[in-house]
Amino acid sequence: MYRKYRINDINKKLAIIGVQPLDLMVVGATGAGKSTTLNSFFQREVSKIGKGVDPETMLINSFSLNDSFRLWDTPGLGDGIIRDKEHSKMLIDLMFKDYKEQGYTFGFIDLVLIIVDGSGRDMGTTYNLINNVIIPNFQPDRILVAINQADVAMKGRNWNRQSMKPERELKQFLENKVVSIQERIFEATSVKIKTPVYYTAEYNYNVDKLFDLIIDNMPTKKRNIKL
Repeated sequence: MYRKYRINDINKKLAIIGVQPLDLMVVGATGAGKSTTLNSFFQREVSKIGKGVDPETMLINSFSLNDSFRLWDTPGLGDGIIRDKEHSKMLIDLMFKDYKEQGYTFGFIDLVLIIVDGSGRDMGTTYNLINNVIIPNFQPDRILVAINQADVAMKGRNWNRQSMKPERELKQFLENKVVSIQERIFEATSVKIKTPVYYTAEYNYNVDKLFDLIIDNMPTKKRNIKL
């Protein structure tokens, strides 16, 4: 389904940027659902999902959805001080991975997608990742935020298991969470992020909206890095 989702829009924008494919780095705290999100994009398991508190993504892996779109799965933060330092360095190194073209140095990663755990677990780690690792090292207009696991945002309440959609109370709760995340990031960094979307990768709820967020905010030029 998603291999061809808005593929003409993607290719038109890639032609403007002058890159092929678009490289999207996916980050988040351990347990936020990065692997589940990637699997929902591909509609099959491409990234192994951790069980319980054991993270599965310990190294950086890339997955090509098609010739136009490549995703980079990264290790999560929240596994202890030493591992978090190691993983933060991996993320920063990937954000500064570069290539040269006609005398200019460009960043290999075009966009960063930050996955937030909708259940609200370990938000301190999430904000540390956003405010101290990603935003200081990447152009803010290329940073996107999405809230996964919308179904358990209110501990499972007000999620309709027949339609697999949030009921009115949960939807309002999620809308408030969107605003809260924007405000907290702005207070800490003075960066106003684009309005996050909420979704549930496990049940494929609003995953198309997540794709729309990515496609609608594709850059118009290569990411220039001054080293």
